[in-house]
Amino acid sequence: MTNDIVARNNVNVLGRGEQPIVFAHGFGCDQDMWRYIVPGFEADHRVVLFDHVGSGRSRLQSYDTRKYGDLQGYAEDVNEIMEALDLRDAIFVGHSVSSMIGLLASVREGSRFKQIVMIGASPRYVNDPPGYYGGFDASEIQDLLRMMEMNFVGWASYLAPIAMQNPDREELTEELERSFCSKDPHIARQFAEVTFLSDCRAALARMPVPSLILQCAEDSIAPIEVGNYLHDHLKDSTLRLMQAKGHYPHLSHPEETTTLIRQYIGGL
Repeated sequence: MTNDIVARNNVNVLGRGEQPIVFAHGFGCDQDMWRYIVPGFEADHRVVLFDHVGSGRSRLQSYDTRKYGDLQGYAEDVNEIMEALDLRDAIFVGHSVSSMIGLLASVREGSRFKQIVMIGASPRYVNDPPGYYGGFDASEIQDLLRMMEMNFVGWASYLAPIAMQNPDREELTEELERSFCSKDPHIARQFAEVTFLSDCRAALARMPVPSLILQCAEDSIAPIEVGNYLHDHLKDSTLRLMQAKGHYPHLSHPEETTTLIRQYIGGL
């Protein structure tokens, strides 16, 4: 069973320390997106990397439309990975939707988590007026999903520069676009729908561990209002505003991202 889970999610374990730290990539990406961050933790942590099923080098035949029709399916995978590796008191670093996946996983298996770091997180992307601003009208999300169905490559080239928000570094936008396009279009379309139509607000009060919220400047996917909402509704949370622009600071500003994570987990 352990080998099946490791193969299913292409789990890789690095580092020379004992404290486990798990890095979970966001929508349209894979574990390679952490390559600039990992060196900052290898010396004193047990670094765990994996791909969500349907991404990277995960086992595609394990994809189940019913299981992964809800974020709880991905959270179940996270807990199975942590059980297979016998991880306790792990630091979980989630980018974007994986922040909420980590939240849901911790609600189910709190003893396996010590802290959760949320990068560009959002508990709900769709606006819910008058009390909640997620950054998108429902019609905008539906237009995005239709674009994915009609012109997948065009969708990728449209979204990548908006999400990256670093126009002077075209290589980053191009990498993100390639990452989007490398996914199976049908799986990517379902993951996008599950991600952008999710609503994890009710689970925030049940998260059992402290959290760090890293809020980027000019993040078109998770605006500052979302970061503030998370901070207000997650007990024992810390909000740090980053100089990094866009939705992928671990690619565009790895030094700042690494420093802020290390300061938090080190209690500084």
